[in-house]
Amino acid sequence: MGEKGEKGNKGSNLRTPIVCVMGHVDHGKTTLLDRIRGSTIAAGEAGAITQHIGATEVTIDVIVDKCGGDKRLRDKFVVPGLLFIDTPGHHAFTTLRSRGGALADLAVVVVDINEGFKPQTIESLHILKRFKTPFIVVTNKIDRIVGWKSTKDAPFLATYNKQTDDVKELFEKKFYEVIGSLYEQGFPAERYDRITDFQKTVGVVPISGMTGEGIPDVLMILLGLAQKFLESDLHCDINGPGTGTVLEVKEEKGLGITMDVILYDGTLKKGDMVVIGCLGEPIVTKIRALLKPQELKEMRESKFRQVPKVSAASGVKISAPDIANALSGATIIQATEETRDEVVERIRKEIDDVQIQTDADGVMIKADTIGSLEAMVHEFRKIDVRIRKAEVGDVSRHDIMEAATISDPKHSMILAFNVKVNPDALELLDKNDQVHVFTSDVIYRIVDDYQDYMKAMDEAAEQAFAENITMPCRFKILPGCVFRQSKPAVVGIRILGGSIRNNTEVINDSGTVVGTVKGLEIDGKKVPKATIGMEVAMAIDGATIGRQVKEEDILFSNVPEKDAKVLEFESYDNLSNDEKETLDAYLTIRRQDRPFWGK
Repeated sequence: MGEKGEKGNKGSNLRTPIVCVMGHVDHGKTTLLDRIRGSTIAAGEAGAITQHIGATEVTIDVIVDKCGGDKRLRDKFVVPGLLFIDTPGHHAFTTLRSRGGALADLAVVVVDINEGFKPQTIESLHILKRFKTPFIVVTNKIDRIVGWKSTKDAPFLATYNKQTDDVKELFEKKFYEVIGSLYEQGFPAERYDRITDFQKTVGVVPISGMTGEGIPDVLMILLGLAQKFLESDLHCDINGPGTGTVLEVKEEKGLGITMDVILYDGTLKKGDMVVIGCLGEPIVTKIRALLKPQELKEMRESKFRQVPKVSAASGVKISAPDIANALSGATIIQATEETRDEVVERIRKEIDDVQIQTDADGVMIKADTIGSLEAMVHEFRKIDVRIRKAEVGDVSRHDIMEAATISDPKHSMILAFNVKVNPDALELLDKNDQVHVFTSDVIYRIVDDYQDYMKAMDEAAEQAFAENITMPCRFKILPGCVFRQSKPAVVGIRILGGSIRNNTEVINDSGTVVGTVKGLEIDGKKVPKATIGMEVAMAIDGATIGRQVKEEDILFSNVPEKDAKVLEFESYDNLSNDEKETLDAYLTIRRQDRPFWGK
């Protein structure tokens, strides 16, 4: 392992694994994080939990203590603990990027055992699969299962064995519904204590964020996964240049604009020069202050203490000049006068690498961070959507004006993830029915809404097309169904292919016009159109049954030549199979004596 791995200094060159908690809204992500933080704080274990900006560090000693306090267990681990990102959700996961991948080493997907899978659950799994991030699933809220008797902070098996058979049966039913949902998403899964190979099977841990049941198991399994599968990825040079990811840029009272940063390599010191990614030229600035929360204080209380330096892995708030345009998800690297140009070029290349390859035409995509922009583009590319523009930021008035200039209604739309539509943009949007903006904090909801809208648009276009063009139709006059011989003739017919409307001319199989449809009825009720398989009464003006038309004759709608051209050469692929067959038969009739008819 090298010098830092020598006996007596075991694991000192391994950074703490970074863990992100994901899942659907209200399934208990924040409760789980609060429990991980609060259980040790409440027990008065000084120094057990280190509160970072945007993260909570749980040391190996705390985890071992939670799991029974066996010191021999402590000696099995070289990983120093776990660093939980305090901002739960897939949003934080996609923001925390590192060298084109995900910064989080491990993830926890929280599922309410009583509600099962929801849209953000599935979205979280999609993202983890894309980034190949190891994860476990926790089925939360076991304490809400009817009849469940809770044991505070107990390992799952200890509390499970105290339940009655009826409660166990109800638990197993709910639990294996979640296992089934994981299989449906392509993840073999099983309860954590029944798994022999965590590389092949997703571990699922039943917990209660409220009572703490199962939390020791979660911590121990995460630690075990980190040690077994990630040890080689956790090596860092503590004396190297500080390198991290910007989690959030915001204004703090008395401090001005600050950045919350997750540091994953090296060390940052007060006064260090740093280079930060932004949409334009990388920002070069000097650290004015490094800030950590006061001991045992919640980050959201905004009471900070200054520290002279921070080392990976940790969360820190940075105060520095000229950082307002720093991007969430961008890299920050410490530099010297000697390395400045090299670091600026590295950051510039990173930003260039995530500039989305766009098309000459297509939709506009907006997102709140680089990571979520990449995720949006990835999902829409998968369904072959052309993208004209993709950028970080809220939807502006200029965006609406730009979209309004696009003539193709399929492209005059904005797909916006987790961003606001500015008030002046909303005002303009209300006056413009050409531009459509889809917004959500769930990527897959935007994808679904977009697809539903496109489907409705296609159906409306098809309907408009069908109303303005004579469609091919082939029908048979049914035997014994002549209700009136002429003026107009009224007969029973069956549609063999295509469709027909009122006021459509009708021809026989020689191409001779025999009359015009003047009415369609089913069971005495008028209908505007008849389609394949329907049997209807048809009034044919100009025809006399027994002369131009006889029972069992096969007749066709008379498609004008200009419509036939459109159907054959422009819209053929959009026709159904029966419409294609009917059109082909009709064209054969027309081209018997005029081979180039409709060409």
